Amino acid sequence: MRESVRGQVDPFIVMDVMDAAARAEAEGRHIIHMEVGQPGTPAPQGARDALARALTQPLGYTVALGLPRLRQGIAGLYRHWYGIDLDPARIVVTPGSSGAFILAFSALFDAGDRVAMGYPGYPSYRQILRAMSLQPVGIPTRAEDRYQPRPRDLPDAQGLILASPGNPSGTLLRKQELAALTRAAADKGMAVISDEIYHGLSYGQHCHTALEVTDEVFVINSFSKYFSMTGWRVGWMVVPETQIRTVERLAQNMFICPPHASQVAALAALECIDEAEANLSVYARNRELMLEGLPKAGFTRIAPPEGAFYIYADVSDLTDNSLEFCEEILAKAGVAVTPGLDFDPDRGARTLRFSYARATEDIVEGLARLQEFMSRR
Repeated sequence: MRESVRGQVDPFIVMDVMDAAARAEAEGRHIIHMEVGQPGTPAPQGARDALARALTQPLGYTVALGLPRLRQGIAGLYRHWYGIDLDPARIVVTPGSSGAFILAFSALFDAGDRVAMGYPGYPSYRQILRAMSLQPVGIPTRAEDRYQPRPRDLPDAQGLILASPGNPSGTLLRKQELAALTRAAADKGMAVISDEIYHGLSYGQHCHTALEVTDEVFVINSFSKYFSMTGWRVGWMVVPETQIRTVERLAQNMFICPPHASQVAALAALECIDEAEANLSVYARNRELMLEGLPKAGFTRIAPPEGAFYIYADVSDLTDNSLEFCEEILAKAGVAVTPGLDFDPDRGARTLRFSYARATEDIVEGLARLQEFMSRR
């Protein structure tokens, strides 16, 4: 059987780490999961209850852009979080944020176009682009810039992906930084996609949406992180008014519609802010533990985690092969962490990402194991 060249994308390494951790667990080992950005909490109770009630009724196709009530509810979230009066017609419900990226890239770019993003950054940006015959262009970012790109760094390209809070860095873009970056991109004729999937998860600094500074942007978000609904695969995208029909036609043909059941649950989740905020307090406590415990284990060079639930660490003083280092940590300490190669193909051999999304007792145990492992290494 023949294979396409564009189909030969790199693996999503964190998924490989998850697989290795699962094999270790199948052998009877107790593994602490610091590799994946998956909340340890379930979907909000109200979401689960709403779906249970809905199961007595037929769940079929919805309109391609998503349930109108859900789109209205998401618009309400923008009023609550940012004070923005957003037309629900601009909101597109998607099969997770991954579906939103596929729709955005399809609507904005042609084969061969160049799309820039900061390194380190979410690895699936690069791989989805490659699978669509687009060319990812990395912008090497610096610790002193909180691993975020600066306007002067923008290359010649057709698109720019921004992420705040960033993955793996957990750092935020301030409102004036968003304004400067989107303005610089517009001057270069670049379409901007703003990944805001970790909004709602910040510690001190407030998350700003790119919609506060421009309407000429595709904004992508999801119920996966703040609402603890990773496996439900429901996200959304806000598009300029001129792009609505283009995206709708693509969504009709690519996905027909987002999963009806997940949309029902997502609508109810919007009424569960108190539960989501309680989860945030757990992450905040976990963050404090990580900032105290990782340096004790020898991981002292870390990005300032202002949001999300990750610590990005420079381990160049400890290894120049983060993949092997992670394998050693899993084998000897029973802690699964992610090598930086997932996020930065050029410099990631000397970095690691630690997730603190799980239960606090797991974080305490994981830090104790890391400290013991590093003391014997």
